[in-house]
Amino acid sequence: MVLLLLLLAAASIAAPVLVKILGRPAFGLLSLVPLGGLLWILREFARGTFADGGALTAHYEWMPQAHLNLTLRLDSLAALFSVIILGVGTLVLLYCWGYFDSAPRRLRFFAGQMVGFAFAMYGLVISDNLLLMYVFWEITSVLSFMLVGYYGERASSRRSATQALMITALGGLVMLVGIVLLGTQTGVWQLSDIPNAQLEGVPYISAAMVLILAGALSKSAIAPAHFWLPGAMAAPTPVSAYLHSAAMVKAGIYLVARLSPDFNFAPAWHLVILPLGVVTMLMAGWMSLRQNDLKLVLAYGTVSQLGFIMTLVGIGSRDAMLAGLALTFAHSLFKACLFMVVGLIDHASGTRDLRKLSGLGRKEPLLFVLALIAGASMAGIPPLFGFVAKETALDAVLHEELLVGLPGQILLVGLVLGSVLTMAYTLRFLYAFGGKEPSEAVAGMHKITALQYFSPAVLALLTVVFGIAPVGLDFLITTHVEGAHLELWHGFTIPLLLSAIIIVAGSIMHWQRTQIAKLHNGTPALGDANVAYDSVLDFLRALSLRLTASTQRGSLVINLGIIFAVLTVLPLVTLLLGERNDVRMQLWDNPTQAVVAFVAIAVAIAATVQSNRLSALILVGITGYAMAMIFALQGAPDLALTQLLVDTATVVVFMLVMRRFPAETQWKQDPKSNRFRAWLSIAVGLSVMILTVFAINARTTEPIAVKIPDLAYEIGHGANAVNVLLVDIRAWDTFGEITVLIIAAIGIASLVFRTRDFHRASRRPTVTSGRRWLAARNDSEKMRNRSIMVDVVTRMLFPTMIVLSIYFFFAGHNAPGGGFAGGLVAALALTLRYLAGGPDELEEALPVDPSKLLGLGLLASAAAAVWPMLLGYPPLTSFVWDIGSVHIASALLFDLGVYLIVVGLVLSILHSLGGQLDKDEEMRKQRARDRARKMRQKVKQW
Repeated sequence: MVLLLLLLAAASIAAPVLVKILGRPAFGLLSLVPLGGLLWILREFARGTFADGGALTAHYEWMPQAHLNLTLRLDSLAALFSVIILGVGTLVLLYCWGYFDSAPRRLRFFAGQMVGFAFAMYGLVISDNLLLMYVFWEITSVLSFMLVGYYGERASSRRSATQALMITALGGLVMLVGIVLLGTQTGVWQLSDIPNAQLEGVPYISAAMVLILAGALSKSAIAPAHFWLPGAMAAPTPVSAYLHSAAMVKAGIYLVARLSPDFNFAPAWHLVILPLGVVTMLMAGWMSLRQNDLKLVLAYGTVSQLGFIMTLVGIGSRDAMLAGLALTFAHSLFKACLFMVVGLIDHASGTRDLRKLSGLGRKEPLLFVLALIAGASMAGIPPLFGFVAKETALDAVLHEELLVGLPGQILLVGLVLGSVLTMAYTLRFLYAFGGKEPSEAVAGMHKITALQYFSPAVLALLTVVFGIAPVGLDFLITTHVEGAHLELWHGFTIPLLLSAIIIVAGSIMHWQRTQIAKLHNGTPALGDANVAYDSVLDFLRALSLRLTASTQRGSLVINLGIIFAVLTVLPLVTLLLGERNDVRMQLWDNPTQAVVAFVAIAVAIAATVQSNRLSALILVGITGYAMAMIFALQGAPDLALTQLLVDTATVVVFMLVMRRFPAETQWKQDPKSNRFRAWLSIAVGLSVMILTVFAINARTTEPIAVKIPDLAYEIGHGANAVNVLLVDIRAWDTFGEITVLIIAAIGIASLVFRTRDFHRASRRPTVTSGRRWLAARNDSEKMRNRSIMVDVVTRMLFPTMIVLSIYFFFAGHNAPGGGFAGGLVAALALTLRYLAGGPDELEEALPVDPSKLLGLGLLASAAAAVWPMLLGYPPLTSFVWDIGSVHIASALLFDLGVYLIVVGLVLSILHSLGGQLDKDEEMRKQRARDRARKMRQKVKQW
C-alpha cells in the first residue's frame, strides 16, 4: 500500500525526464505504475483481504498531540475507489500517448501532474487520518488548477483554472473547519473510528456535518458550486476524461460514501444532500440540452450524473450504497469513454460543434459504435452496465426505509425526471453522428490510429461485459456492501417499467427538440452562476481597492507610522486592561553589558541624524554587532556568531542596493514632522520594552530551556543545543523557514530580472588574457579601478573563510556553528570575491547556477525528513554512528540542505542585485554614449 503510494510519487517526479527523453511513448511506460497497482488491488480482493471489514494499515506517528499521525488504511471502500483511480488512470495515460501529436516542453510537466494526480487521489482514499486526507484533498485542487491551465496562453484557460481552484479550495477550507470541529467535539480524528463513536447528542455535530459536506459537494460540482466543472473543459481532453469524470469529482462521492452510514441519523445530513443532489441532476440535465459543444454536453451531463450519485450514496442505507457505488463505476466507464471519443473527434476534425459534424457516423463507424455503447450505458439502455446500475438505483429508492412517505416519493420522481433528461441529452450527443452527407469538417478528418482507439474501446468493452455479466463488479462492490447483489434481469418490476418510461420520454424530448429549445430562455430564469461568481469577485475587488486606498496612501512614512502606532497602542491597552504580574528588573549582569548597550544606543541615535547613506548603514550595522556582543556576554556563542554573520551579510546586501542611490539624502522633513517621528519612535521603544519586561516576568513554571540541553543530547545526539534545536527538535520549523528563503530568492530575482530569463547559459567565463585568480576582464571598468589592497586581502581571506565554513558545518552539532553559520561564512567569502573582481570573479569562484543550489538544498533537507519513514520511523528521526572517534549524526544531511540554501540565496542576491544591476547600469551608460555620439554626428552634419 505504502510502496504503491511511493511508486506513484516517484513516477510523477520522473515523468518530465522520461517525456523529455522518450517523447510521447513515455506515457506508456508511466501507465505501468497505476496498472501494477490496479492488478495488486484486484489480487487483494481475490484473496479476501477486504472481506468482513478487513484492511491493510500503516501507521507512522508524527505530532500525535496535534493529531497529525500519518495513518493509512486500505479497506474495501478505499480499494473500490482505488480501482477506478488506477484503472481509468492507466487507460488515460495510454490515451495521452496517442492523443498528443508532439512532446513540447509543457507536456513534460503535464505528464508529471497527471501521474501526480493519481498519487494524490490514491493518497486521499487510503488516508485514515482526517487531516492527512485534507492535505491530499487540497493537493488534488492544486494539480487540477495546473492541468486545467495547460493552455496558459489562453485567457479562458487561466480563468477556468482559477475558478476551479477557488471553488474547490474554498470548499476544502470550509471542510477543514468541519473536521476540526468534529475532532474537538468527539475526539475522532480517524475515519475508521467514526463507526464506533457516539455521535448522537454531541454539541455542534450537525454544524460539523454541514461544513464537511460543503467541501465534499463543492468538490463533486454539486449546486450551487456546479459551474466550475463545465468551465474546466478548457483543459485537454485527457484531463476531462480522468479528473472530471473518474477521479477528482469522485473525491466528494468517496467522502460522503464513507460518512453517510454513520451520519445519516442527523436531519441536517439528508436535508443538505438530497435536495441539492436532485436539483443538480435536474438543472444540469436541462442545461446540457442547450449546448452545441459536445464536450459541454458531456460536462453538464457529468454534473447531472454526479447529482444522481451523490443522492444515492448520501442516503446511507445498504441498498442505496450498492446502487451508488455501481453507478459510480458505470459513470467512470461510460463518461471517460465518451470524453475520449470527443477528444478524438476534435483531434481529427478540429471542431466539437455538433452542428458541424454531419456524416460523422458514416465517416468513422468504429468511433460511432464506441459512442453508441457508452452513450446507451449513460442513458440506461439494457443490457449495458449503466442499465444495471440505474435499475438498482430506482429499486433502492423505491423501497428505501429511511425515506418513508413523501420524501421518498419526491426523490423517486426527481430521479426519474433527471433520467429522462439524461436520455434526451444522450440522444443529442449521438445526434452529432447522424447525417448522410459529410460536413466540411468531417470530410477533412485525418485518420484515427489504433493506439487512439485502444483506451475508449477497452472502456466500452467493459461496459458491455459488466452489463451482461455483472458478477465481476458485483464481487468487488459486495465485498463492501454485503447482502445485496447486482443483476441484469430482476423480472418485470416497477423499476423496469420506470426505465421504459424514461427511455420513451427521453426519446420524445429529443424528437421534439425544436419545441424544447423554445423553452430555453436567452438568460437563465434563476440567474447564471458564472455571472454570480464574477459579481462576487468584482465586489471583493472593489472592496479591497477601497480598503487599500483608505489605509495605504502611497506614502511609506504614513504606512510605517500606522503600523508603529498600532504596535504602540494595542499591546499597552491589552496590558492595562488585563491581569499584570510583578516585575523584577536588573540593569546588567556585569558592567561590560552596560558599555555595549551604551555604544548601541549612541550609534542608533547617530544613524537618525546622519545624512550620508553609507555612514548611516554602517552605524546601523554596529547596533547589530553590539547585539551580538550582548549575546556572547550572556553565554550564547551560537546566537552571537549567527548575529555577526547575518548582520554582515545584511550590510553587504544593503550596500548593493544603496550604491545606486545618491550619496546624500536630499529630502528633509519639516521640524513638526521630525518631532512626531521622534515621539513615535520613543513610544514604540517604551511600549516594546514594557511589554517584553512583563512577558519575561510572566513565567510561572520552569522554563523549557532548562531541559533543552539534555533533550538535545538524548534525542539529537549533539551537545550544541541551538543547532540540534534547529535541525532536529524543531526541524519542521526550520524546513518552513528555508522554504521561505528560497521563495525570497526567487522573488528578488523576479523583481530584478522582470520578464527576462535569469537562467545563465555560461557557467564559467572565458578569460582571454590567460588564467587569472581574480577573473575580471582586463578591459572592464572593474579591472581598471581595482584596489590592490582588496586583491591581496581577498587572496588571503578566501581560502581561510572556506575552511572555517567547513569547520563550522561539521562542528556545529557539538560546538558553535552549524549549516546556517557555515553557509553564511562561505557566502561572505564568495561576496568578498565579488567585491574584489565583480560578476566574472563570482563565476570563476563558483560556476553553479544559484537556483540549482537552492533546489538541491531543499531536496537534501526533505530527504532528511523522509528517509527515516522508509525504515519505519517517524519523519526526521535522528540516528548517530560512532566510527572510531568520529561522531556522525544523521541530522547532518538536513544541515547540509541549510548550508546549500544559504549559499544559494546569497549567490542569487549577488547575481541579481549585483551582477544584473551592473549590466543594467552598463547598458544605460552605453545608451547614453550612443545618444551622445549620434547627437555629435548630427551636429557635424548640420
